[in-house]
Amino acid sequence: MATILRADLDRFRTTVDELVAGHPVCTSNRYAVWFADGTASREEVRHLAVQFSVFSHLFVEAQLRKVINATTVETYRAGKEILLNELGVSFNGQVDVDGVAVDGTVEGGRFKFGAAHFEWLLRFAAPLGLGFEDVGKRRHGTPATLHFCDELLRIYGADDPSTAEGASYAVEHWAAAGFWKQLIAGLRAFKARECAELPLGFWLWHDRVEDQHAAHTADELEEAFGQPWFDESAFLAAVTDMLDGVAVFWDGLWADRNAAAGRAG
Repeated sequence: MATILRADLDRFRTTVDELVAGHPVCTSNRYAVWFADGTASREEVRHLAVQFSVFSHLFVEAQLRKVINATTVETYRAGKEILLNELGVSFNGQVDVDGVAVDGTVEGGRFKFGAAHFEWLLRFAAPLGLGFEDVGKRRHGTPATLHFCDELLRIYGADDPSTAEGASYAVEHWAAAGFWKQLIAGLRAFKARECAELPLGFWLWHDRVEDQHAAHTADELEEAFGQPWFDESAFLAAVTDMLDGVAVFWDGLWADRNAAAGRAG
């Protein structure tokens, strides 16, 4: 990369990272902070399970759209890595202590129905009294959850490559910012208190893999930045719009929690 381009990239990356780090969904996620203290009731955990299952399931639509709109064979394949892993093809990297690989490739990997991320959530939901008919469908989503899912499809799955890259960067860096650890802390407390059979594999795996996803999007930004089609303004707008969509999801969960408890604000 030419010196002038490297300097421009470093400047732009700093701008993007400051935009992500300063967004309210990364600095003041009230729901995640509250959930981490471990006081969530069974009904509150059930509500999280249902809304997260809708997001997780409908994310497949957005990821497929991202694959279809890829600009190169390389980004097409990178998108399929995520899509096929979502659907049940395991990565072929070294497994961790729980027997799950968080790196590698789906190339040559093995498909298992039970390895699909949504089926992980089904197993999580079962001890909470939730079945297949209770989770994952659009009809189960609140307006806030559906807004987030629609924004994923619109921005993350956008035809414009700068917009799609910006949304991807936002999603992965938000996901690596720590909310998984906060949810895991709360779920572990709930599990210890009243639901010993609750499996946490879905949450633990995503926490382990997100730093790698964020690193991959940083690499994608470097590659995209030098392309003639790259539009800084479109990328930055997508980062903000996507994080705003994420914030609606979490703010919706916070509002639901307060409404159920008869609280305001």
